[in-house]
Amino acid sequence: MPSLAVLFKLTGSSCGGKTTLAVAVKESLDPQIELHDFDEVGVPEIPSSTWRVRTTEQWVRAAIDLQGEGRHVLLTGQTPLGELLAVPSAPQLDGIAVCLVDVADGGRTTRLAERGSSHPGANLESLINWAAWHRQHAADPRARQQVIVRDDWPEMAWQRWTHWERGDPRWVVETIDTTAVPLKESSEEVLAWVNRQLASWRDGTLPLRPGWEHG
Repeated sequence: MPSLAVLFKLTGSSCGGKTTLAVAVKESLDPQIELHDFDEVGVPEIPSSTWRVRTTEQWVRAAIDLQGEGRHVLLTGQTPLGELLAVPSAPQLDGIAVCLVDVADGGRTTRLAERGSSHPGANLESLINWAAWHRQHAADPRARQQVIVRDDWPEMAWQRWTHWERGDPRWVVETIDTTAVPLKESSEEVLAWVNRQLASWRDGTLPLRPGWEHG
């Protein structure tokens, strides 16, 4: 019998706290969960949506290889649920769970200033707009789909989910707001989310389990 595993995704616009939280929970994760950052494979000087979806497919393929060994992946990065579901190999994953890590605009502004101009794509207005869209997308698959649904990479299978309505049981994105919340508290929320998804996957109730793309 083949081994099975889940791809856990922490998503959101820059400066929300994804990587910080992932590092904070690393030692407390189930030992079968590997932690990776989307940018490990390299980031172009000007990241594009095409680069992001192609790289998402690369990470999905890596997760599929690891699930053959019974190893889960916790991946940080900005890929929203809709892009993840549309990459060619997504249906081959044994389970998918996505969490939006968010922060109020003021907090994002402060964090960006602390990081400095070396941060890739460090344009405050674009980060705030992208964050606002992430919130809408997390709540409703129909929200401004045109932001990500494009034809610049024909392999993308957007039709898997673009007809889903708000409230579809498969469209589940938990949000963790890190605004003025101590790191310890936020990291505990992330760890609790991971453990809940893992338990749901084990008992067969994870919303994005094999066959999610049908119907």
